Amino acid sequence: MKRDEIRVDESYISFKNIDCYENACVVIDNLLRVLEEPKNKNAYWDKVVSQIPKSYYTRSVKEDTSEELLYLVCSNVFYMIEFFEELEDEEAINSLDKCEQECC
Repeated sequence: MKRDEIRVDESYISFKNIDCYENACVVIDNLLRVLEEPKNKNAYWDKVVSQIPKSYYTRSVKEDTSEELLYLVCSNVFYMIEFFEELEDEEAINSLDKCEQECC
């Protein structure tokens, strides 16, 4: 092997020991918490909430075989971060940042 070649096991850091499902659950926990305030609700967030998979409510990663929850969070990162920053909700911001950095 040439010196500048990257071995497969060195070229990628896996998601081993990172609980992406739980990270996504915590983001959704925060989203639902801030949406308890009626002034924070709108048609967009109603649509996002309607897409939360059943696995979130049962907290069963085994039911989320296609990683729907993580996909939902990752595909809405831009909108969520803007929303959480507008609300100045540090807990929500931190949970989203952790999920995005580790899993999205």
